[in-house]
Amino acid sequence: MFNAVLIANRGEIAARIARTCKRMGIRTVAVYSEADEGAPHTQIADEAYLIGPAHVTKSYLNAERILEVAREAGVDAIHPGYGLLSENAEFVHAVEAAGITFIGPRAEVMELMGDKARAREFAQNAGVPVVPGSDGVVADEDAAIALAETIGYPVLVKASAGGGGIGMNLATNEKKLRKAIKASVRRAESAFGDPSFYLERYIENPRHIEIQVLADHHGNALHLFERECSVQRRHQKVIEEAPSPLVSRHPGLRERMADAALALVRASEYTNAGTVEFIADEAGNFYFIEMNTRLQVEHPVTEMIAGLDLVEWQLRIAAGEELTLAQSELSIDGHAIECRIYAENPEKMFMPAPGTITTWTPPQGEGVRLDSGVMANWAVTPYYDPLIAKLIVHAPDRPQAIARMKAALGEMNIGGLTTNLQMHLELMDDADYLAGDVHTGWLEKR
Repeated sequence: MFNAVLIANRGEIAARIARTCKRMGIRTVAVYSEADEGAPHTQIADEAYLIGPAHVTKSYLNAERILEVAREAGVDAIHPGYGLLSENAEFVHAVEAAGITFIGPRAEVMELMGDKARAREFAQNAGVPVVPGSDGVVADEDAAIALAETIGYPVLVKASAGGGGIGMNLATNEKKLRKAIKASVRRAESAFGDPSFYLERYIENPRHIEIQVLADHHGNALHLFERECSVQRRHQKVIEEAPSPLVSRHPGLRERMADAALALVRASEYTNAGTVEFIADEAGNFYFIEMNTRLQVEHPVTEMIAGLDLVEWQLRIAAGEELTLAQSELSIDGHAIECRIYAENPEKMFMPAPGTITTWTPPQGEGVRLDSGVMANWAVTPYYDPLIAKLIVHAPDRPQAIARMKAALGEMNIGGLTTNLQMHLELMDDADYLAGDVHTGWLEKR
């Protein structure tokens, strides 16, 4: 096992990784920007190093400075968390060139899955169902128009290098498709330096279902069931739960989706933790959309129903250990829900609402977990994602989990800035949500 791990991230995920490392007796090294001096994640870690100014490109995306700290601190592994450098293959190469272990998959697999058009083609060749669309990137606007006529409107224009909904636009006719292509290309060029795009037929009112996988370096792979992440705004998840209400309605669907996910894992020789994401319709048809080659924000709901610490297994796999779990030994225990608490204003199109937290009273109780990277008198700045915390509950079944979440949300007090806390409370009483009848566009349409 590793002696020391540098956590190349910030906020709640850096704090969460540090806690598992400390429980395992691993020395932890945190990094922070000038805006994050004194942040909770730096206080939990054994050591903390300043890496640059507030702007993310000069601090948390400064791979050279992070590696400099890693060498100075004498770590033997780097955990990237999620976002930031977590899916940057060049960073993986640099980490390995420095003689340090990267806690995640191989750079080659990361590059494959990071190119959404290539990943789609690879998945199709591995026998995984994909949404009808283009074979790889589309050459130009005219080719896209011709293809759209073949597969049928509405279509989604998707940035090949994209993720998290960036560079994704919907078109219902030729005129709107031309506008959507221009918007996607412009956004993809700005965000990823890659203007290439591909097309997929848009599935009406889709459900977002993902399978959590673990794979070691000894040829073993298993799944930890599914999560449903259909409550979203701007293609960003807001509420996640496990297991999925939709999947639970269709006998055999869970097994079919898990088999498809593991087929992709084995075909790509994937290692460490990963998530294979699908969209599904109400009839139970499902299609591959992408693979996230990292820990997911919503991983706690899987931990709650599977009884495992995913970060611990990331560390063990990266250290060369073999999975000691058999698929037959795993089962779903109850139901878990996660609400993402953001400093944002739901009444103003969910725009970020930076400010200072004046009061901070977290909920407590059986089956309640709070992953956060803030505290009282802490400033939520405009420099980073406005996620304040993740509130997670676990209960014997979904109705009890919803009741537990309502109680926890009611106990939580965040003063001094605007949050989406009240929105979450209202959603827990919404008839559609209570029935499990939501889709990826539901929140923005309600």
